[in-house]
Amino acid sequence: MPEIFLDKDGLTIEDLVAVARERATAAFSPAGEARVEKTSRLIARWVKEKKVIYGITTGFGALCNVTISSTETRKLQENILMSHAAGVGNPLPEEVVRAVMALRVHDLSLGYSGCRMETLRYLIAFLNAGLTPVIPEKGSVGASGDLAPTAHLGLVLIGRGEAVYNGRRMPGAEALAAIGLPPIILEAGEGLALINGTQVMTGMGALVVHDAVRLSKLSDIACAMTLEVLMGSSSEFDPRIHQVRPHPGQILTADNMLRLTADSGIIASHQGCARVQDAYTLRCSPQIHGASKDALAHAKRVIDIEINATTTNPLIFADIEEVRLGGNFHGQPVAMAADYLSMGLAELGSVSERRIERLVNPQLSDLPAFLTERGGLNSGYMIGQYVAAALVSENKVLAHPACVDSIPTSANKEDHVSMGSIAMRQTREILDNVENVVAIELLCAAQAYDLLQKKQPLTGGRGTQAAYRAIRRHVPYMAEDRDLYIDIETMRDVIRRGEVVRDVENAVGEIKWYARRAGKT
Repeated sequence: MPEIFLDKDGLTIEDLVAVARERATAAFSPAGEARVEKTSRLIARWVKEKKVIYGITTGFGALCNVTISSTETRKLQENILMSHAAGVGNPLPEEVVRAVMALRVHDLSLGYSGCRMETLRYLIAFLNAGLTPVIPEKGSVGASGDLAPTAHLGLVLIGRGEAVYNGRRMPGAEALAAIGLPPIILEAGEGLALINGTQVMTGMGALVVHDAVRLSKLSDIACAMTLEVLMGSSSEFDPRIHQVRPHPGQILTADNMLRLTADSGIIASHQGCARVQDAYTLRCSPQIHGASKDALAHAKRVIDIEINATTTNPLIFADIEEVRLGGNFHGQPVAMAADYLSMGLAELGSVSERRIERLVNPQLSDLPAFLTERGGLNSGYMIGQYVAAALVSENKVLAHPACVDSIPTSANKEDHVSMGSIAMRQTREILDNVENVVAIELLCAAQAYDLLQKKQPLTGGRGTQAAYRAIRRHVPYMAEDRDLYIDIETMRDVIRRGEVVRDVENAVGEIKWYARRAGKT
């Protein structure tokens, strides 16, 4: 795997995934080093000149009017990390923390913070050695960025806090020693530079968006399979219908559905039947899934911007040797995108659960009750639908927007906050729930396909057949009841590995979710 230069222009979500999940080597270029060193030298000079600069020679937040002497600036850096590391709750997953560290390095590499290159090298060493600071998931309001969680990251640099290394949780000093590093002594402004920014909500968001793209594709695949086994029509995907209401996601979904069901013998077998129109969960899938695709496209635009932005404060413009105080740390853009994406993902789960109900309910299909041949003795997929219903109902609570629930902090200096990391944690939880719901729909659709074959052997579409084969490689037909949770977990893992999408795209081409034409998203 090639090195990922964290100081490069145009860092991508895929770059972050490579570092966070795939352990790609993090690197840094000479050009990035020059930017960082230029600003850090300027900060050192200003400190000697006793220049008053917020957060560098003053206190923080509501204490910004307190001037700190040059002899106390190092102590100030330690104090800000210790006092702000007040997070609670379960630790963030390792992949999220790694994404946070990569983004923190990228932001600092832009040369607006005054952080030294030595400090960035420590973070790069953490990534490449597999040392992961323990960051509690709760405690950020997304005001001056994600202060509490990033302070926990910074503590490990100075030999405090905790970290996980080689699978073992240990004190920060012990973790540093394990990779051959002494605790670092932070210089003026570095404490604030390490914690002031949106890297937690953004790092989490990059991983969520990456996974949501796959989930969007899987939703279309699952819907196409269900459409076939419920004897639905493909006529509702006619491009002419969608060109007269040209929402990008809607047009893409209709095209995906046509290609997934192309050459379907099942659909062809009931052309001209008495049914006039399919239920909304099938007929309106382009409109429903398409709206979620548009929400996802918006979230991706926001994350793409944010991962290449600097969100620290103050901003040091070394070229003109001036300081600007602003509010780039405020997480509102990410928080609103997270809430919008939450609703889009929750709707994918909601419509999937309704399709599961149509599959297991004999009053809504010609299939056996709960997709089992010996109902009564066997319950089949009865409780699979229960579980999907529970997850969808949970999502309705989680999808309540977090960004509208501001609460003042820091003696009312920070009188409007974004709740960005809360919003993105909710989005991540919704994503996990919907992955399980779609896994259940795929299992039910494959079971229904086998039941149909027992009555009249018919082929599915090119894409749906590829999906069916991918499912059956790992989960066999359920002739009688077995431990259903194992099948659901297996299916969820299969889709997370990307097997279903990969096989389907090999058969029909890319399952589209994002219109790349000018003016389209």
